[in-house]
Amino acid sequence: MLSKRMITSLHEFAPPPGRGTPGNPGNRFESMHVEVDGEAMDDLLASEGHGVPSRPLTTIHRDFSRSIISRNESPDLRFHASLNPYRGCEHGCAYCYARPYHEYLGFSAGLDFETRLMVKEDAPALLRKELSAPAWAPQPLACSGITDCYQPVEKGLGITRSCLQVLLDFRNPVAVITKNHLVTRDADLLTGLAAHQAASVLLSLTSLDPGLARRMEPRAASPGFRLRAIRDLADAGVPVGVSVAPVIPGLNDHEIPGILDAAHSHGASFAAFSLLRLPHGVADLFMKWLDLHYPGRRHTVETRLRAMHGGELHQGRFGQRMRGSGPEAQLLENLFATSCRRIGLAPRSPELSITSFRRVDQGQLWLF
Repeated sequence: MLSKRMITSLHEFAPPPGRGTPGNPGNRFESMHVEVDGEAMDDLLASEGHGVPSRPLTTIHRDFSRSIISRNESPDLRFHASLNPYRGCEHGCAYCYARPYHEYLGFSAGLDFETRLMVKEDAPALLRKELSAPAWAPQPLACSGITDCYQPVEKGLGITRSCLQVLLDFRNPVAVITKNHLVTRDADLLTGLAAHQAASVLLSLTSLDPGLARRMEPRAASPGFRLRAIRDLADAGVPVGVSVAPVIPGLNDHEIPGILDAAHSHGASFAAFSLLRLPHGVADLFMKWLDLHYPGRRHTVETRLRAMHGGELHQGRFGQRMRGSGPEAQLLENLFATSCRRIGLAPRSPELSITSFRRVDQGQLWLF
């Protein structure tokens, strides 16, 4: 049994149960960082009469953003506008490239990212307002571009579902990406949009190995449930695909053909993949995760990843940041493309249509 000192020195040991990272590294934008050692934490707990906090609770903070649609001009992304109901993500994926965004909020990219969630309760109303504006040019929205719009907290809050209802009212196209079976709850709305060629769903599937998936993505749906989600959505008439992401050389790259085969057999019609990238503090978090769970593979993973990212663990150049460069990256690209051709998966998502878009307001909705 772990002592309190062992548990409070989380950066040296396993993450708390159900979490992806062991602690909170310093925020790169802050000049000071408080780190409590084991003896000090023991004294603090004893003086306050508390037990050891082995299961950090999720706390929800209201996000008072005044707009909900984010725009980008990245040439290697197929969408120029996205919808993000949440900041931070309870899934706790050890590799998540979105972790550093939490630092802009004054939080840490570690446990804070998984446990201190920013929730945009006004997202549906803001979305309706922005789609109603004459300045809005109808175009596909990505949901989400950063954190998962179907992370566990969505089950109770339903913000993503309310946003989908707005999108259906306006018939504005949306491309959903998630790794949670919860997306099937909203099959009715997605089917309504799909009838106007205005919806697609991409299920992210990193591994078919339940053990690896559980360690790497502790609060995401199991591989079996993600495959079931593909089947359920395909049966409902929603265009659905699989994203093999991230591909981690030396850990899951050998699974690319198997993941694509399994997704296709469950009804996926298209596929995508992206290479692991570790910006800023995510590199240290992920390497510590490897040391804990797969210490014998760290050298291989790091060496091969650097070979694909120009000697770094992440490169920010458009066109290369998600695919890498060099011979090894090209081999992965060829493996993905060949596997897609072999089983008949389209190597990209379908084009969504804006032809059915209609601008409506609150007073008009009762007519439809």
